[in-house]
Amino acid sequence: MRQEHQQYHADLQAADNHSINPSQAPSLNSLVNQSRRNLLKGSLAMAACGFFGGKLLWGAEAFAKQGSLLGFTGITAQTSASFDQVIVPPGYTARAFFSWGDAVLDGAPAWQPDASDNWQAQLQQAGDNHDGMHFFPFADAPNSHGLLVINHEYINPTLHPGGLTFVDDGNGFKQRPLEQVRKEQAAHGLSIIEVRRDRDGAWQRAPKSAYNRRISALTDIELAGPLRADPRMKTASDPSGSRVIGTLNNCAMGVTPWGTYLACEENFHNYFVNRDAADYQQRVEHRRYGIGNEKNSRYYAWESVDARFDATPNAEQPHLGHCNEPNRFGWVVEIDPFDPAATPAKRTAMGRLGRECSVLSLGDGGRMAYYSGDDSRGEYVYKFVPEGRFDPAQPAANRRLLDAGTLYAARFNADGSGLWLPLVWGENGLTAENGFADQQAVLLNARGAADLLQATPMDRPEWVAVHPQTREVYVTLTNNSERGTRFPLDAANPRADNLHGQILRWNETAADPTATTFTWEIFLLAGDQPGALDAAGQPVSENLLGTINGDIFSSPDGLAFDASGRLWIQTDSDEQASHTANTGCNQLLCADPHSREVRRFLVGPWGAEITGITWTPDYRSMWINVQHPGISYPASDGQTRPRSTTVLVTREDGGVIGT
Repeated sequence: MRQEHQQYHADLQAADNHSINPSQAPSLNSLVNQSRRNLLKGSLAMAACGFFGGKLLWGAEAFAKQGSLLGFTGITAQTSASFDQVIVPPGYTARAFFSWGDAVLDGAPAWQPDASDNWQAQLQQAGDNHDGMHFFPFADAPNSHGLLVINHEYINPTLHPGGLTFVDDGNGFKQRPLEQVRKEQAAHGLSIIEVRRDRDGAWQRAPKSAYNRRISALTDIELAGPLRADPRMKTASDPSGSRVIGTLNNCAMGVTPWGTYLACEENFHNYFVNRDAADYQQRVEHRRYGIGNEKNSRYYAWESVDARFDATPNAEQPHLGHCNEPNRFGWVVEIDPFDPAATPAKRTAMGRLGRECSVLSLGDGGRMAYYSGDDSRGEYVYKFVPEGRFDPAQPAANRRLLDAGTLYAARFNADGSGLWLPLVWGENGLTAENGFADQQAVLLNARGAADLLQATPMDRPEWVAVHPQTREVYVTLTNNSERGTRFPLDAANPRADNLHGQILRWNETAADPTATTFTWEIFLLAGDQPGALDAAGQPVSENLLGTINGDIFSSPDGLAFDASGRLWIQTDSDEQASHTANTGCNQLLCADPHSREVRRFLVGPWGAEITGITWTPDYRSMWINVQHPGISYPASDGQTRPRSTTVLVTREDGGVIGT
C-alpha cells in the first residue's frame, strides 16, 4: 500500500504540473542575451546589493542594527526512506492534532482504521490531504480560543479499503463505484473546527461546537460577481447559473480584513472530461485549462457516476448538458467561519485560475490587493485589486468588495522592473477579434488573456507572502523541468531544467498594493550548495546548485510571514528523485529577509508534503500540515496508519516560535 500510495501521488503531481500554456515563445520583455552563467552571476550580484538601480532593500547598516531574526537551532536534513517522524528544534514540541477521519460534527461516527467509513460518515469527519489553513481568534481570548479552518485538497487511495477501484466498461472508459465517488467528494473541501486551551493550557478540539462545519464537493455554493447568471455558467443542474454544487482541490488560501476565509480552487481540471474532439478544440475554456479530452485521460473518473463531471456536450440538446460545469470551478470561494448558516460564495470578479492562493496586502486608506500564483509550468502571477476600499465601520459593504475590481497579470522585465498588466476587456487587444467577447470572457479565460498581454510564464508560481511591515511581496516558484526547452530562460526563471525552484520578491511602487509597476529580484535559488556531491559521490551538476545561505532545500511551496518578519518556507519535493538526495524529506524552514539566512525548523516523514501554516496572534502556537505521509506517522489518536494530519508546534517554555 505504501508503494501504491507514493506512485499515486507521483502520478497526480505529474498530471497537476502538466504544461497547458500553449505559448512556447518568451514574452517580448523577458528575453535576455546573457548566458545562463552570467545571468545567475547577475542575480547573485543583485542579491548582494539589494534591488536594481542601487536602491537598497536591506542595507548592511540596517541588518547590523537589527541582528538575526532566527533564534532557534537549525536541525539536520533527513534522507532515509524509513524516516517516520516530525522533528523540531531543541526546546520545541510537535504533536499530531487533527487527522483525516477525525470527528468534525457532533455525533460523527468514529473513524475506522480499515477505511470502511461510508460517504455519509465522511461528510461529518475531517477530509483528506490537509493543506492551506488559518486560525481565526475569538476576540475575548484571542490566543487561547478560535476557529481553525483547514483545506482538504484531494484524496489518497487509502480513503477506501484496498484503494481506488477502476473498471473498464469495454469501450476504454473507466467506471467507478458510486459509493467511492461520493466518499471522495465528501473528503474534499474544508473543515472548520473550534479549538481552545483547557485548564492545563493544552490545546483541544471542541467536539460539540456549533461552529464546527464541513464544506465539501457536495455543498451548495453561490456564484457571485460578473459571471453570476452568465450563459457560460448555466448547466442542466443549474439553468439559472447562480448556484454550484461543491468546491474542489482547495490548496492554499487567503483571508480578508473583515474576517472571512478565501479557499482557492487549484487543479480542478482533473475532475472533468470532454470526449467530443471537435467541441474540445473550439471550446477555449476547456482547452486552455486542461480539461480531459481522451479515454482514461482523467484520474478520478467521477463522470462515470456523476453526470456533472462529463463536460461532453449533448448533441441533441446542448443546453441540457454539463459542458459549462468546468467553468464553475477555478474560483476564489469566500466563507464566513463564524456563521455556520452562511452560504459560501465563488467570487468570479477575481478571475478563474488554477489558483494556489489569494493573499491580502492592505494598504493605506483601505486599498487592497490579493496576490495569487497559478500553479502549473509556464503559468503566471496575478493580483486582484478591488474597486472599493475596506472600511471596518461598514461590515455589510465589505462583503461586496470582492465582486468588483481589476485582475492583473505580472510581467517581470529583465532589467528588474515589473509591470502589472490589466486584464480588462476592450484594452490591449482583449477584444472580440481576439476571442474575448466581453469582460466575463476575460475572467473565464484569465490564462488566455494573460497569454495575449505577454505576461511572464513562470516556474510553477505557488504561495505568495506579504511582509507585515514593508508590504514587500514574495512568491515561491516550485520547479519546472521544461524551462530551457518548452519555456525559454529569462531573468526571473534563469535555470534550465529547473528541478529545485526559486523564490522571487518585489516592491510595489511607493509600497502601494494597487500600483501598476514594481521592482523585483531573485531572493534565492533553491538547491545544493557549490561543491556538493550527489548520491554517487560525483559533483552536483550546475543547474542543481542554489544560492541558499544556510540550510538547503528543494521545491519551495508554502510561504508565510509571521508578525516579526520571519519568512517561513515549506517544501514539496520528490524525495525519491536523484536530485533530492541531499535535501531529503520535505521540511519547514525559516529565512531572515535581511540577511537571507535560512534555517531548517521542521522535517516531516518520508513521502509527505509539508504545507499549510498558521499561528495564534501571539505566535506562541503554530499549526502546520503533514499531507499524504507515505510512511507510518502517528495521527491524532496515536494510530500509526499514514493519515494527513495537522500538527501543533509550541515552545516548551511557552515563548514565541522562531525567536
